[in-house]
Amino acid sequence: MAAAAAVVTPSGLEDGVSRSRGEGSGEVVVERGPGAAYHMFVVMEDLVEKLKLLHYEEELLRKNNLKPPSRHYFALPTNPGEQFYMFCTLAAWLINRAGRPFEQPQEYDDPNATISNILSELRSFGRTADFPPSKLKSGYGEHVCYVLDCLAEEALKYIGFTWKRPTYPLEELEEETVPEDDAELTLNKVDEEFVEEETDSEENFIDLSVLKAQTYRLDMNESAKQEDILESTTDAAEWSLEVERVLPQLKVTIRTDNKDWRIHVDQMHQHKSGIESALKETKGFLDKLHNEISRTLEKIGSREKYINNQLEHLVQEYRAAQAQLSEARERYQQGNGGVTERTRLLSEVTEELEKVKQEMEEKGSSMTDGAPLVKIKQSLTKLKQETVQMDIRIGVVEHTLLQSKLKEKSNMTRDMHATIIPESAIGSY
Repeated sequence: MAAAAAVVTPSGLEDGVSRSRGEGSGEVVVERGPGAAYHMFVVMEDLVEKLKLLHYEEELLRKNNLKPPSRHYFALPTNPGEQFYMFCTLAAWLINRAGRPFEQPQEYDDPNATISNILSELRSFGRTADFPPSKLKSGYGEHVCYVLDCLAEEALKYIGFTWKRPTYPLEELEEETVPEDDAELTLNKVDEEFVEEETDSEENFIDLSVLKAQTYRLDMNESAKQEDILESTTDAAEWSLEVERVLPQLKVTIRTDNKDWRIHVDQMHQHKSGIESALKETKGFLDKLHNEISRTLEKIGSREKYINNQLEHLVQEYRAAQAQLSEARERYQQGNGGVTERTRLLSEVTEELEKVKQEMEEKGSSMTDGAPLVKIKQSLTKLKQETVQMDIRIGVVEHTLLQSKLKEKSNMTRDMHATIIPESAIGSY
């Protein structure tokens, strides 16, 4: 891995960055190279590989239902809140994997306290953190990548993981057979290539070996003839027709290997020449467009200055009107508050007035209405009737009581007379 050879300092710089001391001031001036801005991308890619070695996908992401971060997740700003939560979650998990107990941060925890706890754990591992904690609040950047990378290294040390030298596979070098003369295409070579490509081609080609044998036999027969060898009895028109008929079958195709580096070099030269020719054509148009845009921008700037100078007094009037409007709005708000309070008091008074009116209407209707008087008279008449009935009942009850008393008295008198024994009857005994 690329990060194994580079030692990252707390400020996100490599050890290869040159440093010089200012004259007279005593300050250390750190000179960052042109690639320092892209170093955090390398650190982030190494961090992803280290997290995979720690099996963070099974032990962290799936348990918490989190999406796996991309290879440049903490190097580029996408969603600061989500990135900060992911940073705190990963840092807490790595600290736990490194053998230190650390509570998993929640969504509503204080970010300053969480960052200070993470930095204190980082310093306890012997790592330096000479940058302000506010650099970690954004959730991305070289300091975030540095903190997570250090914690991942500590976790790998805790589980006993060590880096080994890479083993490269042995590649067999293919021996290239260079023909003695590339410019000369022998018939045997064409015959061999034709036999290899015969299975892949759908066209009908003439077998070159058969053609060679036929040609050889014809040469032998022609050489055997001793007469009329310089005269041709073939018609030229028939010969042309025969050539046109046989010509498609005499086609010989030699396929080029796309993996050959010479072909790639030729293609690169062709593309380079095409790019240079296109650049020559487009550079003039681009320069012309640049000049036109520059002139247009200058005209726009001069026109803006002229308009600003012409409308300066209107702008001042507008600002004064804005100030007056703000004051009027404040007075309106104050008056509106008083109107609201008085409206509330008016509604309360109106409710009380409605209640008083309702009571007065009820009393007035009761005073003018004769129905209660009629009811009172009827009640008095009914009371008189009931009084008469009660008097009659009382008289009957008194008479009954008097009769019972008299009867009781007469019975007592009779009983008393009955119990007196005459003396004459006593003397006879």
